[in-house]
Parts: sequence; structure tokens; C-alpha cells
Amino acid sequence: MAKYFGILSFQKLIRMQKRLGGILLFLLLFLGISFATRVVLLVKAAPNVSWDLSLPAAFGWGILYDIGASCWFSLPLIVLLTILPERFFERPSGRLAAHLAVFPMIFLMLFGLAAEWVFWDEFGARFNFIAVDYLVYTHEVVDNIVESYPLPFLLSLIALFSLIVQGIIWKTGIMGLWFSAASEKIGPRCKAGALSCLGIISAGLLIQSNWLPSFENNYNRELGKNGVWSLFAAFKDNELDFKQFFPSIPNNQAFQRMKAEIVEDGSILLRPGARDTLRFYSHDGPELKPNVIQITVESLSEEFLHGRGKYGNLTPNLSALEPKSLVFDNFYATGTRTDRGMEALALSLPPTPGRSLIKRPNNEGLFTLGSLFRAKGYDTAFLYGGYGYFDNMNHFFGSNGYRVIDRNSVSRKDVTFANVWGACDEDLYRWTLREADASAKAGGRPFHFFVMTTSNHRPFTYPKGKIALPPKVSDRRGGVNYSDYAIGWFLREAAKRPWFKNTVFVIVADHCASSAGKTELPVENYHIPLIIYAPGGQLPIGHVKTIASQMDFAPTLLGLLNWSYPSRFFGHDVLAIDPEEGHALIGNYQKLGHIEDGNFVILKPVHKTVSYHYDFVTGSTKPAPLEKDSWRETISHYQVASYLYRHDLYRALTPEEFSQCMKEGNAITRKKTLNLNGVFPHTLL
Repeated sequence: MAKYFGILSFQKLIRMQKRLGGILLFLLLFLGISFATRVVLLVKAAPNVSWDLSLPAAFGWGILYDIGASCWFSLPLIVLLTILPERFFERPSGRLAAHLAVFPMIFLMLFGLAAEWVFWDEFGARFNFIAVDYLVYTHEVVDNIVESYPLPFLLSLIALFSLIVQGIIWKTGIMGLWFSAASEKIGPRCKAGALSCLGIISAGLLIQSNWLPSFENNYNRELGKNGVWSLFAAFKDNELDFKQFFPSIPNNQAFQRMKAEIVEDGSILLRPGARDTLRFYSHDGPELKPNVIQITVESLSEEFLHGRGKYGNLTPNLSALEPKSLVFDNFYATGTRTDRGMEALALSLPPTPGRSLIKRPNNEGLFTLGSLFRAKGYDTAFLYGGYGYFDNMNHFFGSNGYRVIDRNSVSRKDVTFANVWGACDEDLYRWTLREADASAKAGGRPFHFFVMTTSNHRPFTYPKGKIALPPKVSDRRGGVNYSDYAIGWFLREAAKRPWFKNTVFVIVADHCASSAGKTELPVENYHIPLIIYAPGGQLPIGHVKTIASQMDFAPTLLGLLNWSYPSRFFGHDVLAIDPEEGHALIGNYQKLGHIEDGNFVILKPVHKTVSYHYDFVTGSTKPAPLEKDSWRETISHYQVASYLYRHDLYRALTPEEFSQCMKEGNAITRKKTLNLNGVFPHTLL
């Protein structure tokens, strides 16, 4: 009886709403499918969620955001129903049009459910800033989906479920009930439409993304979101003003704290009274000028190395390289996207909130590793297997000291195998060998190449017959194994060249394969390898245990080369600091983290801060009291980096400025000698 009474009450409500009764049907459908999406994602995430009271709380918050999203999406329908003629739904053609319109609405909602499943499978999250970026590059994303999933089958399945849902709606008779009440004169119709729009807009504006509380388990928090709502919120917040959204301190204090931090590796400030990070590294003895080929491997998590776990024995070439190299055992990516990795490796900057600088306006002429190599007389180039317009790579590198070679720069015969993301790694390495040969033949100038791979990325397709694992769509193991195979092939081919022994090879990742985790910033999902191999024996070998992140790469590499140079980099020369001073900065587009000596501080929008203790041995993260000094240091890194970019102060030095800084730096008496003999003896193990 209660069920029957509920149906009668709903029918009465439909009649009372007249023309706009169709909005109630839409809201019911939208909320029902949104709830089903959350249940489906819960089933998928079942092993990772916390089955406690936070789960129903997440569902409660989720319903609130479902309502907010449904409000915004109902606006066009309200306007349409308001302007349709009075007796439109009394005509057979009008009723047929309404029935036909229901199918694409259901299809789009169920398509959204499927899209969220795919996105969650890749990132362990509802739609976020990554999804916004993917919408910008529709061609790559659509082709990636086509190559990764049986799209015709999935679309057919979605269409079938859409027909089933539409059939259920038709069988209930609710549509006919609405049609019988939908005739309404223009005056009352416009009044009801205007009031509905006002109420809907008010509700949509009232509900805010930052209302969602923090949960101990981040999977539970993600379930509390609405995918569409989160997508538009991420689009709106793609660039965040640091001082407006995050905890801050006075700028002078931030610069003072930052300057004390950056000279821990023995560098000296050149402008101690200015709002600048300009400083000078001085080394005794001759500078090394080898070629440097930096291979940045797509999604190469640390867990893929060392022949252990479910990815055991997939990287034999890298494993064989480690005993002959300088290996950084506790090295971390600053972000979860390729553009973040490239940003930190090239610019030595923390991951400032919002988009990476690679995709922001006014990112030309910045202080980069490439600009320093150029100042030292190097030929510099950026090589990418895909189309470099993606993520604005070509513009950034082309405007910051690098020649650009991408798939558009080569002929068709130079691509033997490709998927949507680009040519296979072997093809990319063939281009690299050709560029290195040409640069070496030109004579006189060493070269530095920033090489960005693509093969270890969904759909994980690669040439047949190269590795034991057959190409299989969506198989990460094959992608990892082929990437390792291609590196081994490249090094063997390079060994045949006359420039080989005068070349330093760097193997580093852009980010990990997965960014999902139970904590807000899962540290273990930022752990990546850094291997520096000098076949000519110019550099030391061993293992570095000091905690470091990608922004420490540039000053550490140049320290190994024994260079004296002016720098605006934020990172440390890791080999010249006390290991206890090692730290890592990690983040995503909204949360900004800093880990040092186990203190893990995370800055969040709306001026929030949370503090944890992270155990690097066990990988556990536990809430901890906030230490003021760690808090100020964290703020200083991000606040100063944001300030310098916004005020156009993180600029490359002109030749004249570079020469003047060299004179000033060399004229200053050093208190601490920075060379390999001065490395802390317990750093290399």
C-alpha cells in the first residue's frame, strides 16, 4: 500500500506541475542514474574503500552534488518546455518528439556512467582536471578509447540499456500522465518557468565543491562527488591564485624562508635583498662537457624495477644498467601528469596550483635546464614520439631553449609503428640517434636531448615480435616490458657510435602509472626511478638514499658535471646537502604537499592545511600535529614559485646577464667547496 500510495502521490505531483512536470521526470532519471553510477564505482573500488560510517556520509554528500548537477542540466529543458506551444503535447507529433527525446537523454547519462567507469579504472577518481585537459585534446582521447576498448560493443550495450530504461518509463504510464497535464497557457507557463529557473540557478550557485569534507580514505571522498559537477568545477578552477586559495604568509617572509632553504646545498645568493632566487654554484676544477641524453619514460613507476612484485622481470635492461650507474632510490615525481613531470625536470619548480606552466600563457623565455645548456654552448633539442601540440609541448620547449623534433617533423618512413599517442619508442630512439649523429658530425658543440617516450601508455600497443608478451590492448605489463626493451636496444645502438663514451644517459619517469590511493596524496604513487649512466666513467656509480623530487634533478645533474653557473632553480644539488635535509614536493592541481624528515604537510584550497607523518619504510601515512616550521617551509616553496611566475621574474638570463652573474659569483669567497670530493660520504652507498 505504501508503494502504491507513493506512486499516486508522485502522479499527483506531476499533474500539479503541469508543463514543468517533465522536469520532475528528468530530475528523477538524472538522480537515479547518478546514484547507480556511485554504486557501480563502489563495487569497483570495494577492496580500497573504508567500510565505515564515512561511506554513507559520502553517499549523502554525493546526493547533494547530484542535485546540484541536475539543477544546472535541467535549465535548457525548462526553457524549452516554457517556449513550446500551449497544445504541443496534445498532438501525436509532439508526443512522438518527447518520446524520441527521452532516448538520447538516457543514452548520454548511461554513456557518462561508462565514461566514469573508464576514468576511475585509469585514475581512481571522479572526473577532475585531467578530464578537462583530455577534453581539450579530443582527437587523442577519442582515438585512445577506440584503440583501448571495444567501442562498438560498448556503445551498442549502452544503447540496449537505454532502450530498456525507456521501455520501463513507458510501461509506468508516467509520460502519458504528464502529456495529459502539459497543456498550459503562456502566462502561467512563463511565470512557472521563470520561478523554476530562479530556483534552479540559486540552488546551483549555492552548492560549492569545497563543502565536501576530507575523509581519511580518499576513495570514500571521491565517491562523495558527482562526476559532471567535478568536471565543471575543475574547468572553472584550472588556474588558482595561490594567496587567494591557499594558506600564505607575507611575501617577504616567504622569500626569506625560501632563500635559507635553497642555499642548503652550498650555493650563494646573488641578489640577497631582492625577491628572486638567483644564486651561484661554484665548483673547483675543470667542468665536464659530455653529451647528455635524458630519456623521460612515460608512466615508469619505481615498482616496475628490481624484478619484484606483479611486475617482476619486466625491466631486465634497466636492472642490468643499475650496477653501472648512479641510482637515486628515493626519487619522487612532483605530479601525476606528463606535463608536470616535464615542468619539474626542465624548470626545477614545485607543482604550482592549477595548470602546469607548460600550458599556461606567458611561458616563453623561462629559466630552464635547456637555457643553461645553451649558455654553456650546447646544442639542445626536445624529441617526442607524438604530435607535440598535445599539452602545448612544442610551444613550451620551442620557446625555452630547445629545437623540437616530433612526429610532424619526420617523414612517414620514419614511423614503423604508431598508435594514437605517437610513434613507438624504437622509432623515437632512431630519431634520437640520427640527431646525435648529425650533432656530433657538426663538431665543436656537445648536445643535450630531452627525449619523451609514449609506448608505456594505454592502449599499450607496440611492434610484434620484440618481446615475449604479445601486444594486447590495455595490458600494462606489455607496455612496461616493451619500454625496457626499447631502452636496451637504444643503448646497444648508441654504443656503436663514436660519441657514446662521451655521453651521459639519464633514465627518469614523468610520473607513476597510477595516481589513485587511499590518502589525499598517496606518496607511494609518486615514487619513480632516476638512473644516471656514464659509460665513459666520468661520473660516480652507486645508490643515493637521500629523499629528492624531480625539481632536484637539474641542479644535481649539473653538480655532477662540476659546473659553476648562476641559477634560479628551486631544487637542491642532492649530492651536496646533508641527507637529512632531503625532501620531496608532490601535488596535484589543487593539493600541494611537502615531505621532509617524515613531516608531510598538505596545503589545500580555502586556506586549509593538514599534516601527517609518512614512514618511507612501511609506506604508512598517519595524522600528526602540524609543525610550524614545516608549514612555513611548505608555503614558501609554493608561494614564491607562484609569485615569480605571476610577476614574470622566473626568466632565463640573457648572454650579458649570464656573463655578469658568472663574474659576480666567481668573485665571492666560497665558504663551502662544492665538488664531488665534498659530497657527504654517507650519501653514496
